[in-house]
Amino acid sequence: MSVFNFSEVTEGALQVWRALPERIRQDPSLASFRQEHERLHAIVLCGLYIMIIWEIVNRTFAAIIASTLSVGILAALNSRPSMVTIMGWIDVETLLLLFGMMILVAILSETGVFDYLAVYAYKITNGHVWPLINCLCLFTAVLSSFLDNVTTVLLMTPVTIRLCEVMSLNPVPILMCMVIYSNIGGALTPVGDPPNVIIASNNFISKNGVNFAVFTLHMLPGVILVMLQTYLQLRFKFRNISDLQFKESPDIEDLRHEIHVWKRAAASLSSYSKDEELVRQTLMKKVNRLKTSLKKKIATTIDPAIDYKQTLENLQAKYPIRNKTLLIKCSCALIFVISLFFLHSVPELQRLSLGWTALLGAIFLIILADIEDMEAILARVEWSTLLFFAALFILMEALSELGLIEWIGSMTENFILGVGEESRLMVAVLIILWVSAIASAFVDNIPLTTMMVKITISLAQNKALNLPLQPLVWALAFGACLGGNGTLIGASANVVCAGVAEQHGYKFTFLQFFKVGFPVMIGSILVSTGYLLVSHAIFSWH
Repeated sequence: MSVFNFSEVTEGALQVWRALPERIRQDPSLASFRQEHERLHAIVLCGLYIMIIWEIVNRTFAAIIASTLSVGILAALNSRPSMVTIMGWIDVETLLLLFGMMILVAILSETGVFDYLAVYAYKITNGHVWPLINCLCLFTAVLSSFLDNVTTVLLMTPVTIRLCEVMSLNPVPILMCMVIYSNIGGALTPVGDPPNVIIASNNFISKNGVNFAVFTLHMLPGVILVMLQTYLQLRFKFRNISDLQFKESPDIEDLRHEIHVWKRAAASLSSYSKDEELVRQTLMKKVNRLKTSLKKKIATTIDPAIDYKQTLENLQAKYPIRNKTLLIKCSCALIFVISLFFLHSVPELQRLSLGWTALLGAIFLIILADIEDMEAILARVEWSTLLFFAALFILMEALSELGLIEWIGSMTENFILGVGEESRLMVAVLIILWVSAIASAFVDNIPLTTMMVKITISLAQNKALNLPLQPLVWALAFGACLGGNGTLIGASANVVCAGVAEQHGYKFTFLQFFKVGFPVMIGSILVSTGYLLVSHAIFSWH
């Protein structure tokens, strides 16, 4: 008489479950089941966007939920990654770069230099709105060409916010314009944007004549045209100056912002000790007094006339450099970091990564400035932004494991192979440009660029197609960099800018950025399309 062995049955069932993914891949009869599992990655990504767009939860928490769900799907398909693998998916270099620069900016803000620069910009533009915005955006674009655009945004966002407060402007639309130009400027050189770093550092591409000078030379005319088109588009979008101003009077808006900051300060305190609870109650009393004052101002508000000279004198008296000694020390640290960033653009001198450079610069400044209260400095680090990036890296790598990136690449390659020989170059440029742009707006452009680089090289190596490499490389660079302007999470610089702005009390949503950024992105890709087709399909500039 046989005895029922539960452990053997359980083990047998587990073996069948583990073998199921392999059977799904091999057995044509199970193709529909395979397709159902392939749709899971699209559902996860759509779920992330639904949570962010409609602000169901905080975007960092949404990314954590989506990344955890994607790892869970991999586990269900018997491809569960180990903790070592998951940690390897996180781009530590990017997080180090962000962390180091956040420390540098936090210490630099103590000197009052951001306030001083804002007042100086107000002075040289005579208080006129559009000349000031143009100056700000152009400087950001040029700086982003030679520095990583994330670093540029970290340096420029506090200046922009203070400048907008000085001129009684709403910082949100100005910050959107600034970060859009940052992504455009980052497309110019191989070190301006992470996708360009991936493209230019590929051995096959570099051996086929794509160096720093050649890359910049071919991208320069297109970037200039895109900047002009973006200026016209943004000028038309914000043709009414009232769209750049607060809906209420500056005094009322400043008071609302002050209440928000005091509330954040109170919420950051824990209730573990009697002293902290006492401070929290004091802050909330301050909030209540400000709310009472706000009600009175709303009832008796009068818009004052703006006197440029008087305003400038008041601002110069109110916002001097507060700590010149600390400013000199910060300048030394920044010169050290930026010099190493520039050296990083020379392949023969790449001995230290951007992330480690920023971290060493932060450590150097902490030692130089003799910072004693590290808690205050670390409290200004955008931890939620860093956590968002970590979760996003895990999500995108998990979706790559599920086949999303590979599916985009295979569809692109198959379409190009299906057209006639005489029009293959034009079609290849169009497909690579538009696919990489649209995908980069909704999918992190780092894994996407990694996959598209492989497709670009395979197309160039295919002797039957006879396609030149360089036009495909420029199409990928334009698409991956400019596509980041499409959505709030399309580029790292967008997320960093939103995080810093929110810490200062100015929040812009996914939909707010989408309404401005996506039309600009479409216009940029149309201009890039015309430039690439004229340069390579007509004049064969390769």
